[in-house]
Amino acid sequence: METFNTKTTSLLFILFVNALVFSQKNNEELFFNSIVKRKADKHNEVFFFIKASSFFIDKEWDSTLIYTSKQLDKTSIQTDIGDFLHYFRGFTFKKKKLFKEAQKEFELISLDFDYFDLVKMHMGQLSLEMKKYEDAIYFLKPLLILDNEKYKYINRNVILSNLAISNLHLGHFNKAEEYLLKNKELHEKIKDTINIINSYGNLANLYYEQYKDNLAIPYFEKAYQLSKKINNFQTKLATARNMAVVEENRNNYKKALAYRKEAEQWKDSLNNQNKIYEVAQLEKQFAVKQKQQEVDLLQVENKAKEVERNGLLYSALTLLILLGVTFYFYKEKNKTHKIIVAQKETLDALNATKDKLFSIVSHDLRSSVNALKTSNAKLLSNLEANNLSALDTLLQRNSGIVNGAYNLLDNLLHWALLQTKQSYFYIEPLRLFFITEQVSHNYKPLLEDQGLTFENSVLKTAKVLADQESLKIILRNLLDNAIKFSKPNGQIKIYTTVSRDFCNLIVEDTGLGMSADTVATLLRDTPNLAKKENEDIIGTGLGVQLCKSYIQKNNGVFSIESTLGKGTKMIVALPKTT
Repeated sequence: METFNTKTTSLLFILFVNALVFSQKNNEELFFNSIVKRKADKHNEVFFFIKASSFFIDKEWDSTLIYTSKQLDKTSIQTDIGDFLHYFRGFTFKKKKLFKEAQKEFELISLDFDYFDLVKMHMGQLSLEMKKYEDAIYFLKPLLILDNEKYKYINRNVILSNLAISNLHLGHFNKAEEYLLKNKELHEKIKDTINIINSYGNLANLYYEQYKDNLAIPYFEKAYQLSKKINNFQTKLATARNMAVVEENRNNYKKALAYRKEAEQWKDSLNNQNKIYEVAQLEKQFAVKQKQQEVDLLQVENKAKEVERNGLLYSALTLLILLGVTFYFYKEKNKTHKIIVAQKETLDALNATKDKLFSIVSHDLRSSVNALKTSNAKLLSNLEANNLSALDTLLQRNSGIVNGAYNLLDNLLHWALLQTKQSYFYIEPLRLFFITEQVSHNYKPLLEDQGLTFENSVLKTAKVLADQESLKIILRNLLDNAIKFSKPNGQIKIYTTVSRDFCNLIVEDTGLGMSADTVATLLRDTPNLAKKENEDIIGTGLGVQLCKSYIQKNNGVFSIESTLGKGTKMIVALPKTT
């Protein structure tokens, strides 16, 4: 009796555990799959994780292992994604009965994993499968006190059943009974008939194992009576066999034989059901093959159409590319043509400026040399006559001619250095008064010779940021122009005004002045030389061009205020400093 009971008990426990796992598969796993789907949607940029999640949901275990491995091979991976990947692998190995590999993957999951309680449940089931019953209890027992929210993806009945089995194998019958009774109460509460029958059977086997027939037999009978209300042949077969064993052990062979016959009927029905299922499967396979043939035919047709469509698409793309390349080269050609035309115009303007510059310079130098030649002839004549007064006048005149020629050549040199970008430039804080005083000192003889009054009213506290040498060149040219275009007995003033960010250096004269058109031409940003207002006065216009270039390099602003016949103000605004 003991040997037979043990075999029966083992058979029923295996049956009932599988039934509970099946229940979990249809409820809790579906809920967890929805969690996986949301996680994959959130990380839709992680390609291999998306593929692994899809195959996990579809229960394609080999593909799940392939794509989880590909994602885990990446050098950088988020912790939460890594936890899900290890969970997929652990669950997959468990399904493939590779329990040790499954255990290794679950152990790699971090404690911060949001569903770590689910990991504990799997670890408990793996321990049970590997007959490590104490480990199973260690993992499963804490799961009985979880929040109700977590039981959406963890089956409490499975935990109770597995704890009962673990305690039963360890000989802890009281604990096993406690868990089985709780399991029974849960099934009765939700009126799950099949699992109620399983609970009765588990309790009956537990008591039967301990020879507590008075407790075991009522549960066997309850399980048998309930099995009549369902259409599950496997359950009907198991309960009928159990009743046959019970009656045989009670020596009631007539009833035992009746239960045996009933069990055989359910076995035949189950076999017939299995045969019907097999036939249905064959029919399904045949239908699938037919559909597959139709699909293959459609795929061939679609492939032919796709080749044709791709051919047209590639032709259209090639044509578009050719048109695009043609348009691009046409556009580049026009762009290049415009650049060449603009460069040609600039070059023509520069050549015109160069030709005009050489013409004016050669004319002014010729005039200066001719004037010196005539003056020298007179100088020799007066020297013989010992006319000291005339000699002084002629020498003063010669000095002015030489200074003018020198200034012309000096401007030409600096202009050439600017054009070839060879001029030295260093901006530093400078006091304007000392610079203007130094430059104007060299012009005092010329000013006195022409009877001009000069006044330097530059503030001694005025400081600007500028390059000293270029500022001297600017001042020399502005003073030179003021003297050149002033009337006899006129007045020239240098003074400053201060604005918020600039210090304005102003050279003012009471000379010939300029028209508004001439002022606009002088201020225009062009490489051409300005047309002279007075053709009788020697000058190239190069000095003003040089001033504009140097003022710009000093981060300054150049402006002119002038009235024809009344005089001119040349204004140089330079950045001020303290």
